[in-house]
Amino acid sequence: MARARQTSRWAIMSMFALVASSHSFLCPALGSLALDPGSVSLDASDGTAGAPRAASAMRVNQSAMSSSSPSCRSCPENRKRYVDWLREIETQCKLRHRQTSPKVGWLQHKFFDSNLTTSFVVVDQDGNGDHASVQEAIDAVPVNNTVPITIFVSPGVYQEKVKIVESKPYITLQGSGADLTTIVWDDYAGKLGVDGSHLGTFHTATVHVSAPYFSARGITFKNSAPVQPAGSQAVAFQITGDMAAFYECNFIGAQDTLYDHSGRHYFKSCFIQGSVDFIFGNGRSLYKDCELNAIGSGALTAQKRQNASDNTGFSFVNCRILGNGLVYLGRAWGPFSRVVFLYCYMDSVINPGGWDDWGDSSRDMTVFYGEFNCTGPGANGMRRVPWSYVLTEAEAQPFLDERFIEGDAWLQYL
Repeated sequence: MARARQTSRWAIMSMFALVASSHSFLCPALGSLALDPGSVSLDASDGTAGAPRAASAMRVNQSAMSSSSPSCRSCPENRKRYVDWLREIETQCKLRHRQTSPKVGWLQHKFFDSNLTTSFVVVDQDGNGDHASVQEAIDAVPVNNTVPITIFVSPGVYQEKVKIVESKPYITLQGSGADLTTIVWDDYAGKLGVDGSHLGTFHTATVHVSAPYFSARGITFKNSAPVQPAGSQAVAFQITGDMAAFYECNFIGAQDTLYDHSGRHYFKSCFIQGSVDFIFGNGRSLYKDCELNAIGSGALTAQKRQNASDNTGFSFVNCRILGNGLVYLGRAWGPFSRVVFLYCYMDSVINPGGWDDWGDSSRDMTVFYGEFNCTGPGANGMRRVPWSYVLTEAEAQPFLDERFIEGDAWLQYL
């Protein structure tokens, strides 16, 4: 049953990925979405995926590819034909989906509406889609939405500030590839707002998502604010909503790039760039196969767990840490801060001490900072602070996979 539900969720997006691999209109930067046409099926036999993972287990009705795609979708003269072509693909996917999908709910807590309908819209800043901006597409989503909505964002740089409020769940932002689709803004904490007061860190995010069941794929979120001597916190993305997933996305900024504020989150094959505390917050999140790129001295993480009973923290599994300067793996924003790095590669950018207690030695007894089977010149634990942990295999096990974020109950649907 789970396989059938998941298949319906990603039928349309898997079709886009398949066509990308079979036609010449996509940039090579989208190679991660490329598929073998013979390996894709709408009646998937493998229920473990989420596009692009789901795409590898689906087979497409070849009649859906009868029309040829435009040779360059970024060229203005081809945009309208490109969007029309996407709609033809969408129509055929939905038709086949209605013929094969059971009429059941997604999860017992009403994860999605029981009709299993997926709404699909296109954002194109040249005016050839349903909306010209991402926020315009978000605003069109009904309050208390109950169906999955995929917002496909055409190539381009979208200079706008985007907010998805709590009452608009089940939204997917599907970019054209992180090298082709960017949302960027330039707010920073010391900037004056319309009321004449400083924005503060919480209001600087280029994109702020408070809604649950959000996902993003193949898109760059960027804060382009120049580094300031004071008040330089400049968030590229803030995730406050519970149960969110990010696949092959870029998060670009300097101080406070990614505000992993609260909730359970999954980051897969993402690129995250910053300097000071550039992954911070009190989320409960798994970062898997990601690249963390330091662009100056500071800290990779600042996790804010407040007490021993809080089940929050950051787990980094099979990630790569590169860049320049000298950074700590984390510093204790909260007195019970919890961060682990497992099977990660660490370049020489890592401060030998590894961890920082935010100038409060009382936190040395309460934080949980650990490493397990990490490699690279920055993984040498000989000079690590004595209050950090070299984890045993048994101690590392709870942080290793999706069970850390209870993802076995919800992640397969995003």
